[in-house]
Amino acid sequence: MTCDPHLAQDVVQEVLLRAQRKWSHIGQLQARDSYVRRMIINEYLSWRRRRAARAVSHSTLDALGTPTADHATGYAERDAMRGRIATLPRKQRAALVLRYYEDRTDAEIADLLGCSAGTVRSHISRALSTLRAAHQHHVSEAYS
Repeated sequence: MTCDPHLAQDVVQEVLLRAQRKWSHIGQLQARDSYVRRMIINEYLSWRRRRAARAVSHSTLDALGTPTADHATGYAERDAMRGRIATLPRKQRAALVLRYYEDRTDAEIADLLGCSAGTVRSHISRALSTLRAAHQHHVSEAYS
């Protein structure tokens, strides 16, 4: 979600410190994992250092997908996608990551983001529309 492994570590570390202080309460919950995951998502959405919205490393994108045989093509495609993903609002990016990288349902994402399932579908639809439009613009520029 953060598109920056260092920021992701900072967010998770901050949440784990808070969770440790509240463990007497959290430890009694049946859905401890979901509770802590929700804490992480909330921390990410409210994180004050917004630099992550513009920084996605090659290693992060490599970890998310299998590189192609032609490394130059793979890096060019990942660079282009990195730029497009970085322009998405944080809630849209979070919804996409939860759907396509964590295989979460609309209801699960809604619970984690603190919104309705309809809002989740709207976030994902808008994010995909934005990514498609950016791709179309890129393709049309290539043929101009």
